[in-house]
Amino acid sequence: MTAPTPGPLPESSGRPAPKPSDAAMNSSSATAKSSGAAPESSSAAPESSGAAPKPSDTSIKPSDTSIKSSDTSAKPSGTIRESSGTVPHPSETAPKSPGTAPESPGAAPATRHLTVAQALVEFLTRQYTERDGHRHRLIDACWGIFGHGNVAGIGQALLESKGALRFLQGRNEQAMVHAAVGYARQRDRLSAHAVTTSIGPGATNLVTGAALATVNRLPVLLLPGDTFATRPADPVLQQLEVPYAGDVSVNDALRPVSRYFDRVTRPEALIPAALQAMRVLTDPAQTGAVTLALPQDVQAEAYDWPEEFFAERVWRVPRPAPDPDALADAVRAVRAAERPLIIAGGGVHHSEAEDALRALADATGIPVASTQAGKGSLRHDHPADVGGIGHTGTATAAGLARRADLVIGVGTRYTDFTTASATLFTTPGVRFVNLNITSFDAHKLAALPLVADARTGLEALTAALVGPRRIDPAYEDEYRAGPAYENAHRVGAEEQQGAYRVDAAYRDEYRVAKADWEARVDAVYAAPDDSVRPSQTQVLGALDAVVGDHDVVVNAAGSLPGDLHKLWRARSRRQYHLEYGYSCMGYEIPAAIGVRLAAPDRPVWALVGDGTYLMMPTEIVTAVQEGININIVLLQNHGYASIGGLSRQTGAEGFGTAYRFRADDGTYTGAPLPVDLAANAASLGLDVLRATTVRELRTALTQARTSPRPTCVYVETDTSAAAPDAPEAQAWWDVPVAQTATRPAAIDARETYERHAAERRRHL
Repeated sequence: MTAPTPGPLPESSGRPAPKPSDAAMNSSSATAKSSGAAPESSSAAPESSGAAPKPSDTSIKPSDTSIKSSDTSAKPSGTIRESSGTVPHPSETAPKSPGTAPESPGAAPATRHLTVAQALVEFLTRQYTERDGHRHRLIDACWGIFGHGNVAGIGQALLESKGALRFLQGRNEQAMVHAAVGYARQRDRLSAHAVTTSIGPGATNLVTGAALATVNRLPVLLLPGDTFATRPADPVLQQLEVPYAGDVSVNDALRPVSRYFDRVTRPEALIPAALQAMRVLTDPAQTGAVTLALPQDVQAEAYDWPEEFFAERVWRVPRPAPDPDALADAVRAVRAAERPLIIAGGGVHHSEAEDALRALADATGIPVASTQAGKGSLRHDHPADVGGIGHTGTATAAGLARRADLVIGVGTRYTDFTTASATLFTTPGVRFVNLNITSFDAHKLAALPLVADARTGLEALTAALVGPRRIDPAYEDEYRAGPAYENAHRVGAEEQQGAYRVDAAYRDEYRVAKADWEARVDAVYAAPDDSVRPSQTQVLGALDAVVGDHDVVVNAAGSLPGDLHKLWRARSRRQYHLEYGYSCMGYEIPAAIGVRLAAPDRPVWALVGDGTYLMMPTEIVTAVQEGININIVLLQNHGYASIGGLSRQTGAEGFGTAYRFRADDGTYTGAPLPVDLAANAASLGLDVLRATTVRELRTALTQARTSPRPTCVYVETDTSAAAPDAPEAQAWWDVPVAQTATRPAAIDARETYERHAAERRRHL
């Protein structure tokens, strides 16, 4: 893979000279300020120390490279040095390139005297990404909770920077990572956030968030404090002592969940570590969590940094094209297929390839199913959109997948939910073409790999399919000689020559199935009697009626992801924000904050059950503090509804999944717990609207959407057997059941399990 190409930003010849410092200067040193800060954060609610542009102004045009000298809130601190002594203040010399020492023959390169933490913050403010000619600030803000391991290092550096890198105060380290991930996903991985923590428990709280970021291929920069590099006193507070290894700390737990990890034990080691960190963050094939562990003594240590380290640097995010021979193989496979199916994954969104996908579907008539991450790649009402695929998908997509002779995966990892644990694609001889920026994913399921950017690859595939091509007769004979094509009787004229398009009968088949499924969605959304308590699907129906094209719905865990994947009608490319790679309870509220920071003009809804809410409500306080207007829809069903259902399905009879008092037999089957989550949300500062009926719910959702404050809509759902519910799973999911048991429920569940497991297959 071609890594992003870094390059210094060209200097503007007409850049104004910096203003003289207001600080006192003496003969031995002078504080030299650069020409100003990099373009400011596009996040909402800027710090009071410096004004920022409008939150929606996120893209920095390529021509906008000059730095305003009048912006004193974002000027770097530090002393510029030469080997011969202190450099005079710029106001005392003729105009020169800002932030550099006067040039003289044989003079040593200019340096700046800063701590490691100060240098890192200054470096981060000068990093940009660029794709398709649009430039973005790479690290737009830094989340943090301060402790003794970072307060005097990164904390002091952020203060010293005077708002050049916006600081956001969090309440839980894991939640801060979730907020950063939500932000990066909404920004198509072109901008990210950093997260700073202390040592010990603050650092280990990052692990879950880091795993989520890496699983989902989303960039976040983690800056945990670490124990003393110089070891003046072992052990220090919160240090893990490992008798067999003196260089191990709890931060090593971040290694397996980081795409890049380094421990900066010397000041000069920061330079290569920081550059490598930026490389990985901006590489679409490698990105994920990046960790720079910073020993607390090294953070505060001063060093003479070369000025070049602080030069503006642009990391260009490439759009590699597919190999011509691989593309030719893929085109032949598509032209030979009678029942092709496209699976759109998250890579479609990351690449901004939705228009290219729609063009391919329009030109060929190939139906498009979507993963959780890819939903919304086509609008729900596009004729070729057949909804979610796999265990949580639609009957339309499942039926097409079972009879597909060619599956075209675009930006998907093929998780077990997508493939129904390797039981979904049942046609003998089914083949796969995988378009993916990552070679690892492109080669899954023994596919024909197209290792390329999703948008570039789709455009190339469309151009090849709609042009005047003729399939090789020898290839046609070989392909159709397989078991799936023993009865093949013709090859359409369009397949032999000219533009490829699926047969009209196939197109009509999936369109009829799509209409049937939409009728089922309407049925479970409907609430003829609006005076009753709503079911979960009726809550989604009420929300569906309130939101507009630009609203964003955030969810990750519980029973909601399955219902949303089956039922939600995505209206725009980033409306459907489901984190189902790690499916982490507690993600929704902080991620909604991140989404709102990335898109301050879009209403954002965090959908949470009571189980998820109790996991991580802490960042509600952050939303209230920062005035980040998110809406939380809190569904109370008194337990872990999703796992309760799975427990009953697998013979565990719902054991330990309800939020109830203990009964006389010791099980949690007594009365519901008297927990008032609405009161809890209000105590954290949210405006709370309680809804007890469908009618009240509709009113509350409408009121929340127009409210200028963070708002929670609280509703207890009807979980009775008579309540409208989502259609059952259309495909299997492999959750092993006990091979031996005495209880009838487990014995019956094992028989069902073995029947499904026998349908698993490996595609070779």
